Amino acid sequence: MADTHSETSSQLSSPGDHGSVDSGFVSPNASTVSLPRISLTQPHIKHLNKQLENLHPMDILRFCKIFFPNLYQSTAFGLTGLVTVDMLSKLDAESGTPQPIDLIFLDTLYHFKETYELVDRVRERYNVKVHVFKPADVDDVAQFEALYGEKLYDMSAELYDWIAKVEPLQRAYLDLKVAAVLTGRRRSQGGQRGDISVIELDDERGVIKINPLANWSFGQVKAYIDENKVPYNALLDRGYKSVGDWHSTVPVGEGEDERAGRWKGQDKTECGIHNKQSRYAQLLEQAALQQQQQTA
Repeated sequence: MADTHSETSSQLSSPGDHGSVDSGFVSPNASTVSLPRISLTQPHIKHLNKQLENLHPMDILRFCKIFFPNLYQSTAFGLTGLVTVDMLSKLDAESGTPQPIDLIFLDTLYHFKETYELVDRVRERYNVKVHVFKPADVDDVAQFEALYGEKLYDMSAELYDWIAKVEPLQRAYLDLKVAAVLTGRRRSQGGQRGDISVIELDDERGVIKINPLANWSFGQVKAYIDENKVPYNALLDRGYKSVGDWHSTVPVGEGEDERAGRWKGQDKTECGIHNKQSRYAQLLEQAALQQQQQTA
């Protein structure tokens, strides 16, 4: 899997050095002024969502490619994200002047081997650039566990989410100067996603989030995958409908929600990158403020 990691973007200093936190909130010791923010008022966002709500995802993507600068797609290569990748490739083909949207992939180091294999297949099929971001200062599980111990995901789920997912995503936004990002979230996935809009302002992270398939069902997504022969994770055929880290993902039972296999038995439905500021992030913020006061 060397190729999967060959385009890993450069990493900043460790989390403790620059004060980034779980939700994307940045402490007084850091700055997000380099982010090319897009100024949209809430009434403007409401108007855009009203216009986009009933459009086909392809039309939503057409609009987004024109309207949003520094547009990227953040994906864990789930079915919805794969549909988006395929649709974007079709838009490039019809335009005659391809302007591909780069992908952002958070390599937690704990993905299934089938996921890493899929990353390579997608890169080859669509000739798309994949920016891979790992936990800061580590390259593999051995290094990660040497720093944080074994099974951090069980010992401190919030700390794990921040180190493995949220901080790398915040770093990706900063390094790539992301202004807007396409996600694979859909309302039919349930949980906190049940009432998402097509366009959202993530004011904590300083980016616009776009959910082009927000109103599609799992059946619609799977039908598109099949009809267009889009490569997908081999785990789907083994009962997985949503795939994350191997330590927190199990097959979905008959009649269960699509994401029921994620963090099964735990009181959570999101890993942190789509949540507001976590308790761990708040502690980091408080520590940074205390340190600033002591040195003032």
